[in-house]
Amino acid sequence: MASRPALTAALTALAPISWGTTYAVTTQFLPPDRPLFTGLMRALPAGLVLLALARVLPRGAWWWKATVLGALNIGAFFPLLFLSAYRLPGGMAAVVGSVGPLIVVGLSAGLLGQRPTARSVLTGAVAAFGVSLVVLKAAGALDPVGVLAALASTASMSTGTVLTKRWGRPDGVGPLALTAWQLTAGGLLIAPVAFLVEGAPPALDGRAIGGYLYLALANTAIAYWLWFRGIGRLTATQVTFLGPLSPLTAAVVGWAALGQALTPVQLAGMGLAFGATVFGQIGTRTPRVLVRGVASRGNTVTQRRRRSWPKSPAPVAASRSPHGRAVPVGAPCTAPPPADRRPTGSGRAVVAGSEPTGPESTG
Repeated sequence: MASRPALTAALTALAPISWGTTYAVTTQFLPPDRPLFTGLMRALPAGLVLLALARVLPRGAWWWKATVLGALNIGAFFPLLFLSAYRLPGGMAAVVGSVGPLIVVGLSAGLLGQRPTARSVLTGAVAAFGVSLVVLKAAGALDPVGVLAALASTASMSTGTVLTKRWGRPDGVGPLALTAWQLTAGGLLIAPVAFLVEGAPPALDGRAIGGYLYLALANTAIAYWLWFRGIGRLTATQVTFLGPLSPLTAAVVGWAALGQALTPVQLAGMGLAFGATVFGQIGTRTPRVLVRGVASRGNTVTQRRRRSWPKSPAPVAASRSPHGRAVPVGAPCTAPPPADRRPTGSGRAVVAGSEPTGPESTG
């Protein structure tokens, strides 16, 4: 169905749109200066809820694979993202994060065997430039720790996206269980660091509880389920080109709910970034790549079918060629091409090259 990829992309886009509301919810509802505790409250409750719904645990190699993906997509990404947001002025963290499509294009070449194209590189650069026009503001000197944290968070999420695409899912396991594994693993990795660095949890009022419920359920459980579902059906590049929708949504929410004005330059940047996002979805063919004997079309990974060839040729019978030599059935024909019938000494007509052929005589 032609509309199915578009519907999948639209549903996947709800994830970064939801993530674009994180900044407003954090600043308006949650306790200040608690990035690790906020990351923990986003990941672990959502992971446990989805794990109870899925009722599937990893098996075999998927114990360490789920841990690696949980560390990249959740455990490292959440704290680094909040750290960069606290230390960088304005929307600089979003600008650094908008280079994610370019990182994914490069990683896909090495891990997925997908050759980068000028189209994807140019589209990623335009998206990053558009986001910079929207959120970058003139401010003081940049904090190098914040810049490194922003780069590390972007690289972590990009690597997790490509590895999620490469490894796929175990047989019989849906995106709900895969999301639950990663959120739970990421939350368990954040928990000891949060308590060691930030101490005991802060006192929570009704606004904070409502904010954490929103982050855990809509912003994380549902959003990440849609995100990993999209990774399973779209190319890694298509998925990551939806990322600029997050800072664009943050700008719109700031304008609509927090009274932040939008300048003409910001509006132009929004148009560029949104256009690059749409352009990154249309006209992109789902590549077919081969990684270590596994054929993959898009995100659907299937084991490559092998033809069953006989180990040794079956014995064949011999027949007589027109020249009187024994020729095995199925052997290449070296006689002249068929010609007009010519008489023999016995008066019978013989057609040149008329030796019998078997079913294997395909040259």
